[in-house]
Amino acid sequence: MAGNQVHVLSALDGAKTQWYHFTAIVVAGMGFFTDAYDLFCISLVTKLIGRVYYTLFFGWLGDKVGRKSVYGMTLLLMIICSVASGLSFGHTPTTVMATLCFFRFWLGFGIGGDYPLSATIMSEYANKRTRGAFIAAVFAMQGFGILAGGAVAIGVTALFMNLFPAPPYAVNPAASTPEQADYVWRIVLMLGALPAALTFYWRMKMPETARYTALIAKNAERAAADMSKVLHVDLTAKPAEQAGDIEAGSKAATSPSFGLFSCEFIRRHGLHLVGTASTWLLLDIAYYSQNLFQKDIFSAIGWIPPAATMSALDELYHIARAQSLIALCGTVPGYWFTVAFIDSVGRFKIQSMGFFMMTAFLLGLAVPYDYWTSKGHQIGFVVMYALTFFFANFGPNATTFIVPAEIYPARLRATCHGISAASGKVGAIIGSFGFLYLAQSPDAAKTAHGYLPGIGVRNSLFVLAGCSLLGFMLTFLVPEPKGKSLEEMSRENEPEH
Repeated sequence: MAGNQVHVLSALDGAKTQWYHFTAIVVAGMGFFTDAYDLFCISLVTKLIGRVYYTLFFGWLGDKVGRKSVYGMTLLLMIICSVASGLSFGHTPTTVMATLCFFRFWLGFGIGGDYPLSATIMSEYANKRTRGAFIAAVFAMQGFGILAGGAVAIGVTALFMNLFPAPPYAVNPAASTPEQADYVWRIVLMLGALPAALTFYWRMKMPETARYTALIAKNAERAAADMSKVLHVDLTAKPAEQAGDIEAGSKAATSPSFGLFSCEFIRRHGLHLVGTASTWLLLDIAYYSQNLFQKDIFSAIGWIPPAATMSALDELYHIARAQSLIALCGTVPGYWFTVAFIDSVGRFKIQSMGFFMMTAFLLGLAVPYDYWTSKGHQIGFVVMYALTFFFANFGPNATTFIVPAEIYPARLRATCHGISAASGKVGAIIGSFGFLYLAQSPDAAKTAHGYLPGIGVRNSLFVLAGCSLLGFMLTFLVPEPKGKSLEEMSRENEPEH
């Protein structure tokens, strides 16, 4: 059995890139497409809803019962909750919001489970030469999800604006929000279930990964048979070869049995887990907090007129268009630069470069902040802002997702990726909500209604630059998996001490 395991895994590492790999990218990436669509759209329709009414468990489960079965559960949960979000009804605005929050919570639960499973499945399917690009391509499906979310919001809104014209808020506040606007946000949210539903069948048809079947389920023959079908190569070990390898290879090829947070795990991978979790945390603090500045930037360059001059649907249309342009110019290109260069440049260089450039551009925004915000200099601020997003995506936003799927043992891979992703989501909460308060003006008279004085936008940018610099330094705890097999990186075949 042990020799057969080695034979199957070596064949997978050396397999040529085939059509099945690209099919796997689309099927695995559709969860990220749906993730980005849902997260992008909820930020768009939040203001419209206001006008109308006023990442860990699944990773552990994937390591215990298999990637394939849990993978279907996460996608099904995302489909159901996307549809249910659009069907959030109630007798009062409060009950509608409560119902919507309930289904968005469970949608987020499913999305969180998709992170470790998509990364783990793609890493275990791929060969070692192009593994980084394949995992990055799955992650880059987020870019298409963002653009699709923007396109749907723009299209649906334009259709309703044409069918149900309304005056600006300043002219007639009540009439500026037509009754039919209530259907717009529901349609936009429910359409998020469509791409996930279309790929559900194919996700269920994907066989269990060979590495899970061979190393965890201990069924190398089944692993060989599954991979032979999808990769169109003969991976079946010869009986003589298998028998001859059993005694000699049993010690080397049998996976160690140490558990998560055992002394052996800490010795081998403790610093790695600190590195992948902390860098994802720091990246998401800096990445998600930058949304605080979008409104000011859009208004400064004239992409979004004053709210009083627009109807509810007109406002949604302008916000969707502006955010789609930012994604098209900065976010999406960064994703695909990572896909193109990660297997030649390497994960470590891309992540460290990304953190360094984010630090530089955030300092470039913070030091001369008064200059950038003065009249006539806003275009420079927009360029610096877009470059920060570009190097986040051609940098740690992609690599913090990729590396945890490559460096841990098969039986703990999805769990460790889930821990790292959960750490990142803590960073996203800090970035999204913590800095919303922190970035308030120190002058109590200038703070937004309901907020206490903070340290101001300029000082917040310095804090974010510090987070990025700390991320750069902690990147040195993360090993470079470029060109190495998963078993080599995870030290799967080394005996326990």
